[in-house]
Amino acid sequence: MVRDTRPRCQIYLVAEPGLDPATLAMALEAEDIACILLRQDAAREESLRPSIDVLQPVAHQHEVAFLIDDHPALAAETGCDGVHLSGNGEPIAAARRTLGADAIIGASCGQSRHAAIVAGASDVDYVAFGGFGGGPASKAPAEAADPELVSWWQAMMTIPCVAVGGVDLANARELARAGADFVAVAGGVWDHPDGPAAALQAVAIELAAAFE
Repeated sequence: MVRDTRPRCQIYLVAEPGLDPATLAMALEAEDIACILLRQDAAREESLRPSIDVLQPVAHQHEVAFLIDDHPALAAETGCDGVHLSGNGEPIAAARRTLGADAIIGASCGQSRHAAIVAGASDVDYVAFGGFGGGPASKAPAEAADPELVSWWQAMMTIPCVAVGGVDLANARELARAGADFVAVAGGVWDHPDGPAAALQAVAIELAAAFE
C-alpha cells in the first residue's frame, strides 16, 4: 500500500535548450517547482552550454534545483545541481565520483522494477518511471509511467520517484495518488495556449486534489 504520510506530490519541470529565460521565470513565479531538468534531446554537450548559462541563474534566483541530462562533467563545471541519467551515458557510480556527495543524481528506469532496484542500490537521489520520448526533434512517443509500478516502489522503498512520460491533466492526479513524489511536465506546459503559468496552475490543482 502507498505510504499514508508521504509529502504532497511536487512538479518536476522539464525544459529544452533554447527556452527563453523570461518564459522560465514566468513559469517559476506561477507555482512552486521542485526541480528543473534541461533535456538534451540528443544535443551534443557543447550545445547545452548556452542554455545552462541563461537558464540556470533564473532557476537559482527562484531557489529551484537545476539539473541537466547526463554529462556529469559539464554539470560540475557549470555549477549545476546534478544530473538525470538517461541510461545512455555514464553509470551512476561514475557520475557520483564526478559530482560529489551533495549533487542530485536521478536515473531513468523505464518500466523496469529490476532497473529501479539496481539504481536504488547505487546511490541515486531519485528514480524515474516512464520515458520522456524523443523530444521535439524525434517522433518517438513518451512512455507514460505505470501507476501500479509507482505504487509498488513506494511500498518497497523510501527513495523518491518521478513519474515521467506524457504527464498531463488526465493522469497527473492518478500518478500522485499512486504515490509519485514528483510528476514531470514538459511540452504541455510550454505549448499551452494560455501560457506556462496557466498550465502549471492547472497541474498544481490536480496534484492537490489527489490528497483531498
